[in-house]
Amino acid sequence: MAPYSATFSIRRLWIIFAVGMLVMFGTLLYFGAQIYQAAPPIPTSVRTASGEELLTREKIERGQNVWQSMGGMQQGSIWGHGSYVAPDWSADWLHREALALLDINARAGNGGDYAQLPAADQARAKFVLQQEMRTNTFDPETGIILVSDARGRAIAEVGAHYSSLFQGSSPEAQSLREEYAFPLNAMLSAEDAEAVNAFFFWTAWAATTNRPGEDITYTSNWPHEPLVGNTPTGAVFMWTFISIFVLLAGIGAIVWYYAKEFDIWRRDGEPETGFAAQDFMDAAVITPSMRATGWYFMLVAALFVVQVLLGMVTAHYAVEGQGIYGLPFAEYFPYAVTRTWHTQLAILWIATAWLATRLDVGPLLGGREPKFQAAGVWFLLISLVVIVAGSFIGEWSAVNRLIADATQNFWFGHQGYEFLDLGRFWQIYLFIGLLLWVVLVLRGMWPALKRPETRSLLYLVIVATVSIGLLFGAGLFYGQNTHITIMEYWRWWVVHLWVEGVFEVFATAIVSALLVRMGLVRVAVATTSVLVATIIFLGGGVLGTFHHLYFSGTPVGVIALGSVFSALEVVPLLVVGFEAYSRAKHEGLHDWQKAYRWPFMFFSSVLVWNLIGAGLFGFLINPPLALYYMQGLNTTATHAHGALFGVYGMLGLGLILFCMRGLTDPARWNNKLLAISFWCLNVGLAMMVFLSLFPQGLWQAYLSFTHDYAYARSAEVIHGPVMETLVWARVPGDIVFGIGAFAFAIFVAQAFWSTRKARTVSLDPVN
Repeated sequence: MAPYSATFSIRRLWIIFAVGMLVMFGTLLYFGAQIYQAAPPIPTSVRTASGEELLTREKIERGQNVWQSMGGMQQGSIWGHGSYVAPDWSADWLHREALALLDINARAGNGGDYAQLPAADQARAKFVLQQEMRTNTFDPETGIILVSDARGRAIAEVGAHYSSLFQGSSPEAQSLREEYAFPLNAMLSAEDAEAVNAFFFWTAWAATTNRPGEDITYTSNWPHEPLVGNTPTGAVFMWTFISIFVLLAGIGAIVWYYAKEFDIWRRDGEPETGFAAQDFMDAAVITPSMRATGWYFMLVAALFVVQVLLGMVTAHYAVEGQGIYGLPFAEYFPYAVTRTWHTQLAILWIATAWLATRLDVGPLLGGREPKFQAAGVWFLLISLVVIVAGSFIGEWSAVNRLIADATQNFWFGHQGYEFLDLGRFWQIYLFIGLLLWVVLVLRGMWPALKRPETRSLLYLVIVATVSIGLLFGAGLFYGQNTHITIMEYWRWWVVHLWVEGVFEVFATAIVSALLVRMGLVRVAVATTSVLVATIIFLGGGVLGTFHHLYFSGTPVGVIALGSVFSALEVVPLLVVGFEAYSRAKHEGLHDWQKAYRWPFMFFSSVLVWNLIGAGLFGFLINPPLALYYMQGLNTTATHAHGALFGVYGMLGLGLILFCMRGLTDPARWNNKLLAISFWCLNVGLAMMVFLSLFPQGLWQAYLSFTHDYAYARSAEVIHGPVMETLVWARVPGDIVFGIGAFAFAIFVAQAFWSTRKARTVSLDPVN
C-alpha cells in the first residue's frame, strides 16, 4: 500500500475546505437575501369589507414585543419554534378562527352551528372557508388586508378568548392558564392583550394565506390543518424522498472511503518515534492563567447541577402546571422562567467548559505564559458571573411583568427567542467577552505556530477559535422589531452554526492537537483526520441550517437545500465506530495513560450519542415531510436532549477531566464518584429519552397526522392520560441523571480541594 504521505495531500484538503466554505457561506447568504424578500408582509392595516379597522402594523409589532416579554418561545411557540406545554399560538389561533368562521357562516345559512350540518353541507362549508381564508387579499400598494365582515367577527371571537386568557378574567381562562403553566399573577393589560392578539393573528394569517400567484401558503402549508386545506405540499414530498436518497448515497460513499483508507490511516498513525512512554503533563509547567481555569471548571460543575434541577422542575410543569408536588413553586419561578434558565444554562455551561479548556491548553501548547494572560482569564470569569446573574434577573423580572417598557425589556429583560433569551445588553457583553477570549487564546498558543510540523493543525484550531468569536455576533443582526422570519434566519446562525457547527470543529481540532502533544498520534494523521471531518461535517452543516427554517415564512428553495444538506450532516455520524476503534488503540498502551481513562470514557460516550442523538433522532425529524407533522413536538426535545447533552455536554465534561489532569493530582481522584457520574449520566439520559421523551413525541406525531397539529399541542392532549403518564415515566431517568450530575460536581470540588490542601501542606515550613 502507498505510504501515508503519498496518499493524502494536506494542502489539497485546505484548498477543498476553503473553496467549500466560500461556496457554502455564499449560498447561505444568497438565500438569506431571498428570505428577506419572500418574508410574509406585515400589513399597515387589517380591515373588514364594511370598513372597520381590526388591527394595525403598530399593534402587530407591539404585540411581538409583548409576546417576547412574556417569555416568547419559552411560553408556547410560533410557527413550531419554542416550548411544548402551551400551544403553538399560530396553529391554535388558526384552528380557532377556522371553527369560529365555520359556525358564523353556518348560522347565517340555517341558524345552526357547523357541527349540526349534514356531511354534504359541511363539505361545502369547508370549501367556502378554504376559498376565503387562503385567498390573498393583501394589497402591496396600500399595505391593507381586507377580510369579510364574517371573518372579522371570527377574528374578534378568537381575540376575546385570548384576551380573557392573558388577563385571567374568567374561571375558564384561569384553568387554561394553569394547564399552559402561565404565571397566574402576571396578567397583561387590555392594550397589551389586544396587541398580542394582533401578532398571533398575523402569524396565523401567514400560515393560511397563499403566496401571490401560488397555491401554497407563506409557511408552505404548515401547520397541518385540514379545515383550511393545509396539507403537505408537493415540494415537501419530493425533497423528503431526495433527502433519503442523498443519505443512502452519502452512507455508501463515506463507508467506501473509510474502508479504503482505514488501514492506511491507522497503520501510519503511530508517531515516527513511537508512542510516548510517559505523560507530557508531568513535565508541564502549570501557569497562573492555567491554574485560574480551575475556577471555571468548578463554576461549570455548579451551573450543570442547577441546569439539571431546573430541567426536572420544568418537565414537572407538564403534569402540575403551577406546582411541584403541591408546592406553589410557579408563584415565584414560572415555567417560562425555569425553561429559559434551563436552556440558557445548557449553552452557557457547555460553552464555558469548552472555552476554559482552550484557555488552559493555550499556554500548554504555546509553552509560555503571555503577559497579563492570567488577568484576562480572571476578568472573563468575573464577566461570566455578571452576565449569568444579570440576564437571569432580567428574564425573571420580564416574565413576572416587572418590566413594562418594551425597549427596556429588549435590552435588559427577555428577548423571547429560544437560546438567545438574554437581553441585548448582556448579549453584547457576552460577544465582547468572546472576542477577548479569542485574543487570549491566540496569544497563548502563538509560540506553537513557530513549529512547522504542527502549524497546519493549529491553523484549524485558530480558524475554529475565531469563528466561535465572530459567529455569535450573528445574533446582533436583528433588532427589537425585526420581522420574525428574518430574526429566525439569524438566530439559527448562532444556534446551529455556532453551537452545532464551529464548536464541534473546535473540539475535534483541540482534542487532536492534544493527542499529538501526548505522543499518541502522528501530526499528519491528526491534521488530515480533522480536515476531512471538518470538510464532511461543515459540507452538510452550513446549508443544513435551513432545515430549521422550512416553515418559517421562507421560500421553497430553503426546503430543497435544508433537506438535502441536513441529510448529509448525518452521514459522518454513521462511521463513529471507526473512530471509537482508533481511539481505543491509542489507550492503555502505557501505565501513564490510566490517568486519562475517564476523559477517554466521556469522549467515547460522545461517539455513541453522536450516532443516536444527533444521527438517528436528528434524521428522524429533519426530512420535510417528517418535520411537517413533528415540528415543535417532543420528538424535537428527544433530539435536543440526545444531541445537546449527549454530544456537547459529554464532550464538555470530558474536556474538563482532561484539563484537571494537569490542575489536580489524579492520584487523589475519587474514581468511584467518576464511575457513578459516568454511568448515571449515560443510563439516566437513555432512560429519559427512551422511556419518556421519545414515546411522547411519537404519540403527538400520530395525533398531528390523524387529527391536526393544533390538537397535538392542545391542553387536551398535553394533560391527557397518555402524555401525563409518559411525563411521570421520566422521573426515574431524571433521578438517575441527577445523581450523575451531583456526583460529577462533588468529584470536581473534592479533586480541587484535596489538591489545594496537599499543596498548602507541602509549602508549610513546619512540614
